[in-house]
Amino acid sequence: MKTFTTQSMQEIFSWLHAQKSAHISFEVLNPDLVQNAYAGKLFTCKEKEYIYRGYKAWSDLAEILFCKMLTPRIASECTVIISYEKLNLEQTFHKKEPSNKEEKYGTDSEFFKIYKHEEPAFLHPYLQALDAVKIRNKKRILNLGINRGDEFEIILHHIGEEAFLEKEFIGIDYSKSAIESAKKRFDSFHVSLHVKDINTLDELELKRSDLIISIGTLQSPSINFKPFFMHLVQNYLRKDAAIILGFPNSRWIDGEMIYGAKAPNYSYSEQSLLYNDVIFCKKYLQQHKFRVTLTGKQYLFLTATKINL
Repeated sequence: MKTFTTQSMQEIFSWLHAQKSAHISFEVLNPDLVQNAYAGKLFTCKEKEYIYRGYKAWSDLAEILFCKMLTPRIASECTVIISYEKLNLEQTFHKKEPSNKEEKYGTDSEFFKIYKHEEPAFLHPYLQALDAVKIRNKKRILNLGINRGDEFEIILHHIGEEAFLEKEFIGIDYSKSAIESAKKRFDSFHVSLHVKDINTLDELELKRSDLIISIGTLQSPSINFKPFFMHLVQNYLRKDAAIILGFPNSRWIDGEMIYGAKAPNYSYSEQSLLYNDVIFCKKYLQQHKFRVTLTGKQYLFLTATKINL
């Protein structure tokens, strides 16, 4: 069992990175013994020096190494055993291309196993965005890329069933099975759901909405993002409407949400394309008299509300 006492994080990272085993364990100072300290503080336990790091540091390191951190175990009065389990990098919907492209995100897909609303890193900034757009005052809400309807369910629990019933919800997705699942979920509410490629959204002849939500959909390779986004703003929003856009800055691998957008031709997270789209939207909306904020980490939330002049 490898024990780390006063070795630097750089030394620890190098050692862990070199390990080939699918399961890695090592012994370190028990973080619970140290209070109100930052990583790097020297701490003496039983006349032996250790460098302190909190559990968050060990959890972050696991994510960087594409590992899952298992439950730590007490080793001694001073130490705990940290264990990492390497993720199966092939176990991800990002690499799987179904024979039926319309069902890449359908009920039988790897994507459908993901419940974003159970991840605090998604839920918290999304709730912030809903409050920022004053969701209780919005009457007509359009969601592009609704899938099974997680974003609507969060709204339901956030504002309550009575307020939810007073609103009109419209959801669009090109996966027939996902839409059928959403219909069962919201069959007792005013939710209208359509199987449609959003590139042909105009064919539905929808009325303008008070709020448009789209999480990780507009960045699809099949969508000409910038022209489509401008068309959306100009033709689908009411005068005092708002927008919530979610830009994924993470990957879903073997049951874990791993931070960092993956760009083509890079072996590591490279976020230029992500921020290019985000900044384009921000500037365009500001030109059209919207107040724009950016929040979140694993998902970047662009929230835009109309400025009343």
